[in-house]
Amino acid sequence: MAESTRPDLTGTVALVTGASAGIGRYLAQGLAECGATVAGLARSADRLNEAMDEVADATGARTLAVAADVTDPGAVQAAVTQAVAELGPVTLLVNNAGLIDAAEVPLWEADPDQWWQVVESQVRGPFLVSRAVVPGMLAAGGGRVIGLASGLGTRGSDVYSAYSAGKTAQMRITEAIDLAGAAHGVRAFDLAPGVIDTEMTRAMPMHAGRTEWTRPEDVVALALAIAAGELDQWSGRFFRAGADDLDVLRATTPEGPARQLRLRPYGADDPVG
Repeated sequence: MAESTRPDLTGTVALVTGASAGIGRYLAQGLAECGATVAGLARSADRLNEAMDEVADATGARTLAVAADVTDPGAVQAAVTQAVAELGPVTLLVNNAGLIDAAEVPLWEADPDQWWQVVESQVRGPFLVSRAVVPGMLAAGGGRVIGLASGLGTRGSDVYSAYSAGKTAQMRITEAIDLAGAAHGVRAFDLAPGVIDTEMTRAMPMHAGRTEWTRPEDVVALALAIAAGELDQWSGRFFRAGADDLDVLRATTPEGPARQLRLRPYGADDPVG
């Protein structure tokens, strides 16, 4: 990805879910380094408080920790209400929190409760947080939502069926926000981070022995460009860190269903293609 000057995000109030570790932690710090005020949301209050304090100490930015389970409607609403009361209206939402299948097994061998827990984290979570945040964006005249996507949301998986199903649904949530919100200034984007070296990815057998990883700074660079409004023409569409060139994205206006989930016709005569 081409390097470029980082934007000035002074005045941006960002809410990042899953901010206590991994990709969410990288994104929280990257946003703060550019002047954004950052509220981090995660389940573990102690771990989250420590992470947000570290971000504040490293960047000088104002941060806030709001602990909540993203699948709990009451907890999500309370967390968003607290963030808005203390920091002001949220102008950037990053839906990052989510689980992955505990075992690499076919769907019919998966534990039903754990399978559904993964789907809930990837679908109910972004839905509830977006539902709590987007009305404030509409009232303020606009905002941006980033969903942390995955290549497994664009194709099937033999052993990560819950994660794949959840990420596919999350892409539909992004498109729904764009379709209903873009005319009112609310835009939404799918940002696939590639494979970053995190606690979660190292625990996945499919990545055992991996030596090449997506650079966290490539993910952060895309998120910063989205936050700054540099990629608004891509609202409702999919990016992939480490593969997409930021300068090319800036210079490109996609047409039709480019970078969106659609059926591919089997031929010119396909009646549903």
